[in-house]
Amino acid sequence: MEALLGRFRTLTVLLIVIVAQLLYLAYQVKTNRDERLIRVWAVTAVTPMAGIVEAIRQNTIGFMRDYFILLDVRDQNRRLLAENKELRMDNIYFRNQLLTAEHARALVLFQAQSPSKTIAARVIGNSTVATAKAVFIDRGSTSGIEKGMAVVTPEGVIGKVVSVYPLVSQVLLVTDPTFKVGVESQKGHIHGLLDCGRGKCVVEQIQNEEKVDPGERFFTSGEDRIFPRGFPVGTVVSVQPGQGMKDVKLELSGTPGAAEEVLVVLQGVHQSIPVAPVVDETTAKMLPPPPPEADGKTAPAAKPQTEADKVLQKYDTLGKEEGHVYGAIGSTVPNFNAKPAAESKPPAQAAESEPAPATKPPVPTLTAPAPQPSVNTGPALPLGAPRRKPPPPAEPKTPAAEQPPPQ
Repeated sequence: MEALLGRFRTLTVLLIVIVAQLLYLAYQVKTNRDERLIRVWAVTAVTPMAGIVEAIRQNTIGFMRDYFILLDVRDQNRRLLAENKELRMDNIYFRNQLLTAEHARALVLFQAQSPSKTIAARVIGNSTVATAKAVFIDRGSTSGIEKGMAVVTPEGVIGKVVSVYPLVSQVLLVTDPTFKVGVESQKGHIHGLLDCGRGKCVVEQIQNEEKVDPGERFFTSGEDRIFPRGFPVGTVVSVQPGQGMKDVKLELSGTPGAAEEVLVVLQGVHQSIPVAPVVDETTAKMLPPPPPEADGKTAPAAKPQTEADKVLQKYDTLGKEEGHVYGAIGSTVPNFNAKPAAESKPPAQAAESEPAPATKPPVPTLTAPAPQPSVNTGPALPLGAPRRKPPPPAEPKTPAAEQPPPQ
């Protein structure tokens, strides 16, 4: 057998190779694969070694590389955090600057619209007295500030000047227990006294019979001779009946303790209580008492719109002409059938006494034709009197040229 294999060694190797090739072809056909067997063997033999080499490289060189990359990331993170903090501080700074500019603009507009003479000041510090709520402003006697002058903002009242120095002044806030402000309600014109010394602002000296609603606004009444009439004070939060006096709690419209820019009133002017909340300013000096509501100089009389308004205006005019005071004891009853003096005047005098309103065009005056001798025109009727139909003509008239001249 060995001699046979040694004699036909080449042929035997060839047959083995051919059989192996046939088996591999059969395997490829069965598994539907197209790889060469030697490539499969080579890949199978090299793959474990390549995995080991890659694991060693990843755990040595890759670790060092990631470590240095993380160091760079840490540095970038520190720089980004520093930039973020700087941008945040810039944002806060510019926001404060914007608020300051808006507040300064509001002060300028308020100074332009207010009839009172004011001067702007900045709060530079708090008072050193622990029992008093006061602040210092950067205006003093050199700027015309005097003791007793009122300090306000466009939002509401702040306080009054209690001490004056050459360059600074001390302002006592309305939240101090010793500070009182005379106030007046917007709807019912009910007078009271503002007191913020007990932590919460309340309006005292209001009877239980008086009507005050939550949400109603209060304004300065001018009775304290410090704040002129018409400055906003606050809004009613709650109303409860008490023992003889109502318990009215008020929320201030301004922030006395947080104000940064204020206005000191050098010369105050009383104003009427506005329909909408409008900020007014006060003076430190003692002001004259506010004008009464019945004074016609405070506000122009409203033009009557309905028939009831016209009747009310007529009765009011008759009462003034006859010296009658409605509601007074012992006053005589006016004659309501009489006509007011303005209506009894002829049209020409009424037109001269009453100027025509600027909003309406002037009404042309109708001139009556010259009276004829044969026609009786009758007395001139006042404006607004009922007109009667003229009687029918009794006989034809002659031409004007043939009539005799009047004697």
